[in-house]
Amino acid sequence: MKTLKNPLTALTALILISLMSVSPCAAGETITITDMTGRQVSVPKDPDRIICLGTGTLRLIVYLEKQNKIVGVEDFEKQFPTTRPYWIARGSELAHLPSIGPGGPSAINKEPDLEKVLAAKPDAIFITYLDRDKAETLQTKIGIPVIVLTYGPFGTFDEKVYDSLRLCGTILDKQDRADAVIRFVENSRKDLLKRVEGFPERMKPSVYIGGIGFRGTHGIESTETEYVPFEWVRANHAAKQGGQKGHVFVDKEKILSWNPDIIFLDSGGNDLIRRDYAKKPTFYNGLKAFKNKKVYLLYAFNWYMTNIETVIVDAYAVGKIIYPENFKDIEMNKKADEIYSYLLGRSIHKEMEKAHGKIGETPSYLR
Repeated sequence: MKTLKNPLTALTALILISLMSVSPCAAGETITITDMTGRQVSVPKDPDRIICLGTGTLRLIVYLEKQNKIVGVEDFEKQFPTTRPYWIARGSELAHLPSIGPGGPSAINKEPDLEKVLAAKPDAIFITYLDRDKAETLQTKIGIPVIVLTYGPFGTFDEKVYDSLRLCGTILDKQDRADAVIRFVENSRKDLLKRVEGFPERMKPSVYIGGIGFRGTHGIESTETEYVPFEWVRANHAAKQGGQKGHVFVDKEKILSWNPDIIFLDSGGNDLIRRDYAKKPTFYNGLKAFKNKKVYLLYAFNWYMTNIETVIVDAYAVGKIIYPENFKDIEMNKKADEIYSYLLGRSIHKEMEKAHGKIGETPSYLR
């Protein structure tokens, strides 16, 4: 049997095969949707075979309990398996699937590996952060519906993710589940805010979060001024005093000048902070939070976009530490079980604890 050695010839052949091999789903009922770029796309209703390209796409499908429809995964999804709760929960069901390309942050807004995409024979392609024109070009080139999704700005919690989730729910016939997931997240946020409502500002301890990941891992100087778990419990975040917004790198002298009562460490940067602590104990012991051992671990939630379940878990841990009386009924293991189980279909807090440490505890190198 002859093989096609010319990549262009091979790709052309795959495209022709893909267009000729119409699945029963693709030949059946279709619906027209408007994706997150404003494109009108005709797509099979509840397609049998789907793939997820780009940062955060697969997570949304897991939230909708439709991972059984996925017929291929990016190589990046199989790397760093403990950083994304949806992969901890469902990776055993997905890891054996064929590659549909490298994926990862470097692939954002770029044309995917067409040969691997076509080899998976999807009925629909879900992808995040692809420009409108590029999405239209890709769809025309391969003859498969391309639905663009978004989480909103990187590193934030934006309600555009709800629109993406509802859109996926419409296509996959999981509207009720999409609404239920959104309701669960919003009810969690409302519960958190209600618990701290009316708490006097003058009685709030000052707090700081260090070790936030930003295009890589970083130490205590890396922070986020609008850190979502802090926002959801109205924490008194010292980094807001500088007037900057979003992710910032703060000089250590500035952290010393703020001298926050409580410091939280993002698990993604915790190992760097541990090593830095061993090298520069004078700096760290100059912070009352370190001196008084009021330093606590939180889980990194921005891995391949926002892991919403971890945002909620972190927010409850923060609330319990800052406002112990207002959260005295919350037992973190039980609460984490509830959150992970609802959104991912399985409790994974034990796996998270094994991989990253116990949430809300003081790191072992300070005890």
